[in-house]
Amino acid sequence: MVSLYPHHIPVTTFQRVLLGIGSSVAALQDPYRHDMVAVCGETTASSALEHMKKKMENNATGTRILKEKPRISSSSVDLKVLRGLPPNTLGRQYVDMLNKYQITPDSRLPVKFVDDPEHAYVLQRYREIHDFNHLLLEQPTNLRGEVAVKWFEAIQTTLPMCWLAAIGGLARLSKKRRKLILQRDLLWVIPAAKEAKFFMNIYFEERLQDDLDDIREELGIQIPKSRN
Repeated sequence: MVSLYPHHIPVTTFQRVLLGIGSSVAALQDPYRHDMVAVCGETTASSALEHMKKKMENNATGTRILKEKPRISSSSVDLKVLRGLPPNTLGRQYVDMLNKYQITPDSRLPVKFVDDPEHAYVLQRYREIHDFNHLLLEQPTNLRGEVAVKWFEAIQTTLPMCWLAAIGGLARLSKKRRKLILQRDLLWVIPAAKEAKFFMNIYFEERLQDDLDDIREELGIQIPKSRN
């Protein structure tokens, strides 16, 4: 078997099934095992990735993203410039989040087990813009915030890994926090995901100087006044 893109690891169908089962179990047991979450996403996502690609192909900006294949990394995003932007711009909010949680644009693992190069890029793109969804939904990166974001992403992308994290994350929350997210967060996140435009069709690199509220309005995302 031949590698089709950088980092690609070809596997047999049997190996893919084993990887999918093993990584799914590990990811359920520990949602912070990012390596297992990544493998689970790659080995179970074929039909979902085709669905995502078609939704991008049906949109002018999405089509351009598929053609140009931009990447989010410390070499493509000038964090020093972002720190100088006005407070509510996407770029300033993004760099502030990176600083707050001590993460970098390079934190996302490269896709390895997706055989279709186009599908591999779609999944890589999803990983690299995931942090922007936290900003769009005003969600922290703790377990409660991650669960809310994963419900939004699961509905919009149909990725099995997102559904696994969305449902499995609920089970890992304390009874009090589970009740809170069910009665507050998901009551607006689920309708928002169904009604909002597809987040993969936002060329985030070109919108870093834009006001975050303007991007939310463009997508059709409304943040409730009180979610605490």
